[in-house]
Amino acid sequence: MRRCARSVLQRAAIVTTTAARRRGCRNCMLVSSAITHTETPIQSNILPFLFLHGSPFCSDGQSSELFVDGQQSTTKSGPLVEYERRVGSGELMAGDRNQERALKALQALYDELTENASVMELEDAGSHPTERQRNWFWTSFLSKNKSTSFIRGLYLYGGVGTGKTMLMDLFYDELPKSWKKRRTHFHDFMLNVHSRLQKQRNLSDPLRIVAEDLSKEAVLLCLDEFMVTDVADALILNRLFGHLFQRGIVLVTTSNRAPDKLYEGGLQRDLFLPFIALLKDRCIIHEIGSSVDYRKLSSNEGGFYFCGEGAGDLLKEKFRVITDGNLAKPAVVEVVMGRKLQVPFSANGCAFFQFHELCEMPLGAADYIGLFKKFHTLALEGIPSFGSHNRVAAYRFVTLIDVMYENRARLLCSAEDEPTGLFKRCVTIADAPKARSSRASKSEDADVCVDNELGFAKERTISRLTEMISRPYLEEHATKIAHWSQQYQHS
Repeated sequence: MRRCARSVLQRAAIVTTTAARRRGCRNCMLVSSAITHTETPIQSNILPFLFLHGSPFCSDGQSSELFVDGQQSTTKSGPLVEYERRVGSGELMAGDRNQERALKALQALYDELTENASVMELEDAGSHPTERQRNWFWTSFLSKNKSTSFIRGLYLYGGVGTGKTMLMDLFYDELPKSWKKRRTHFHDFMLNVHSRLQKQRNLSDPLRIVAEDLSKEAVLLCLDEFMVTDVADALILNRLFGHLFQRGIVLVTTSNRAPDKLYEGGLQRDLFLPFIALLKDRCIIHEIGSSVDYRKLSSNEGGFYFCGEGAGDLLKEKFRVITDGNLAKPAVVEVVMGRKLQVPFSANGCAFFQFHELCEMPLGAADYIGLFKKFHTLALEGIPSFGSHNRVAAYRFVTLIDVMYENRARLLCSAEDEPTGLFKRCVTIADAPKARSSRASKSEDADVCVDNELGFAKERTISRLTEMISRPYLEEHATKIAHWSQQYQHS
């Protein structure tokens, strides 16, 4: 049997070597050469696995090819296929070449992951003996040859409304449900990491233990809106992801910023720079360019965003309507690590707050996440225009909208200005001279907030605010409320 297996394996290795030379892959040629000349007994059950060009140990950046009887397999599923189906059915707008280029990168990663799911142990079920033998073969072989190859993830970045989140979700949803995968917002992920660190604080290296636990739960990690503003996050990201990547984690993430622009101007940024290098090494960096903000193409539905004289009264009347006139009462929401958030008024899954109660108090993403685990709608009164005098509140408002959008929550609010006008005094360093030269008075000029992070984040917030008061978003939310009400009645 061993002699027969060796004969088949060595003949097949010629096919692999030819393909590897054609594609210029040194790693596959190395494997094929080793197979051809090895004197080690070879088991027949690893034969089908060996001829996967683009395995986790192949770093040529191209999608996998499986050669069976001289035939190359063809892709029949994946994010690109689903995208073309949706465009054909009219669900998505056609003709965006920027999105299509990003989808090709996602499809290549999808192919590579799909063809190498066994060795990566992506299946959630326990490994079969054959899989363990395969993993043993690769571990043994590669340790002898000191290979450092791996599957590179994908870092998608670009301006607001370019469809980054939609594309990543399309990729994620097309992957097998049985895989060990996780999709979450970057805010939520880091809150979870800090919560785990708190529980392991008495250990000598809690970050290593946390990374080990995370890698057991998910091999593929998809993070939306990668944006580093917290020094506590910045200082642990390099070690955290160093541990995760060592354990075979593949990262797919979206961001408004290029890697080199992450945490720009942040405290102790020199300690953050190694993480940028690590990120660029372990992920393919892909920019999505687009002049269209798809979230702003929907027509706004009136009656949820009020500004001008009497806006507060209109908001309160709207709140009474959507709660069916039920008596609004105070409530308490439990958030992470034993903290509690006081809700001034609530009824029918809707919470009512003054702006200062949510954005001028020492609250953060954890509090907002806890709030929207219990409530599907927020009525927020008195959103001001932002400038240097309320920069911290502006940051909290950006985080609040991010959490609401991620949870597909509904917003009704009263504000000092339209969404596009709320952040007009918040600018990047590059735009600061233009903003100051256009000011009508010195008092307005003094209130200009020059902040790179806020200057970039505001575009995302404006875009999301605009979408959240659009007809499609509100219709989607109405369906969600109906489902929520049914669950509530049966609970």
